Amino acid sequence: MKLSEVLIKPILTEKANAQSEKQNKFAFRVNRKANKLEIKDAVEAFYNVTVKDVHTIVVPAKSKTRFTKAGYIQGQKPSFKKAYVTVAEGDSIDLYSGV
Repeated sequence: MKLSEVLIKPILTEKANAQSEKQNKFAFRVNRKANKLEIKDAVEAFYNVTVKDVHTIVVPAKSKTRFTKAGYIQGQKPSFKKAYVTVAEGDSIDLYSGV
């Protein structure tokens, strides 16, 4: 798998921001087929940091329902894979530089 296909986008939530400030951990949404070694290589290549540890989680799909004028609509949100990447001391990733 190419390194450009591994990382989909960074996760920017309050929990992820708190972890990045306190524990030097950053959260990314990654390809379902990517393994920990590919994720480590992709983060090191794109952000020029040293990765100490990678934790992955597969978030299960959720069913969603709503009631509209047209009637009762049921659907399902897809499952996805998250990766929490711990960066070495002194290194940091600036996720807000492009904003």
